Amino acid sequence: MTRWPTPLPMLRALELAGEAAAVGEVPVGAVVVKGGEIVGEGHNLTRTTNDPTAHAEIVAIRRAAEALGQERLEDCALFVTLEPCAMCAGAIAHARLATLTYGANDPKGGGVEHGARVFAQAQCHHRPEVVSGVGEAEAAELLRGFFAGRR
Repeated sequence: MTRWPTPLPMLRALELAGEAAAVGEVPVGAVVVKGGEIVGEGHNLTRTTNDPTAHAEIVAIRRAAEALGQERLEDCALFVTLEPCAMCAGAIAHARLATLTYGANDPKGGGVEHGARVFAQAQCHHRPEVVSGVGEAEAAELLRGFFAGRR
């Protein structure tokens, strides 16, 4: 099996996940890219801001929409270190992101290939191209290390 190099946006998302862990947040990072440039990024901020919706994906989507001055991110790609939950998958669909690339699977809380499978529902009006497993080992190790330290 050939292992391709991790794309730069995912490397940045992994850095952001590390920053999240350093401030006590679950280590998830996300980056929105348009035309090869990062237009929005973030990491989990739920504990820092006391906001249950401040997942890395939501933070990055909000920042990208603000930077671009538009609610639809049709020509953009999202890179995130963990499979998005159902809430974030819904936001991805509403933002009309063209591509979702994520690292580690989330069998307990995922909403893309696990759990709710939001994009497979008839009610979902936009389905991005989904690529999984990019930077998976690195993302999974960040998560394992974070939760091991909490036990």
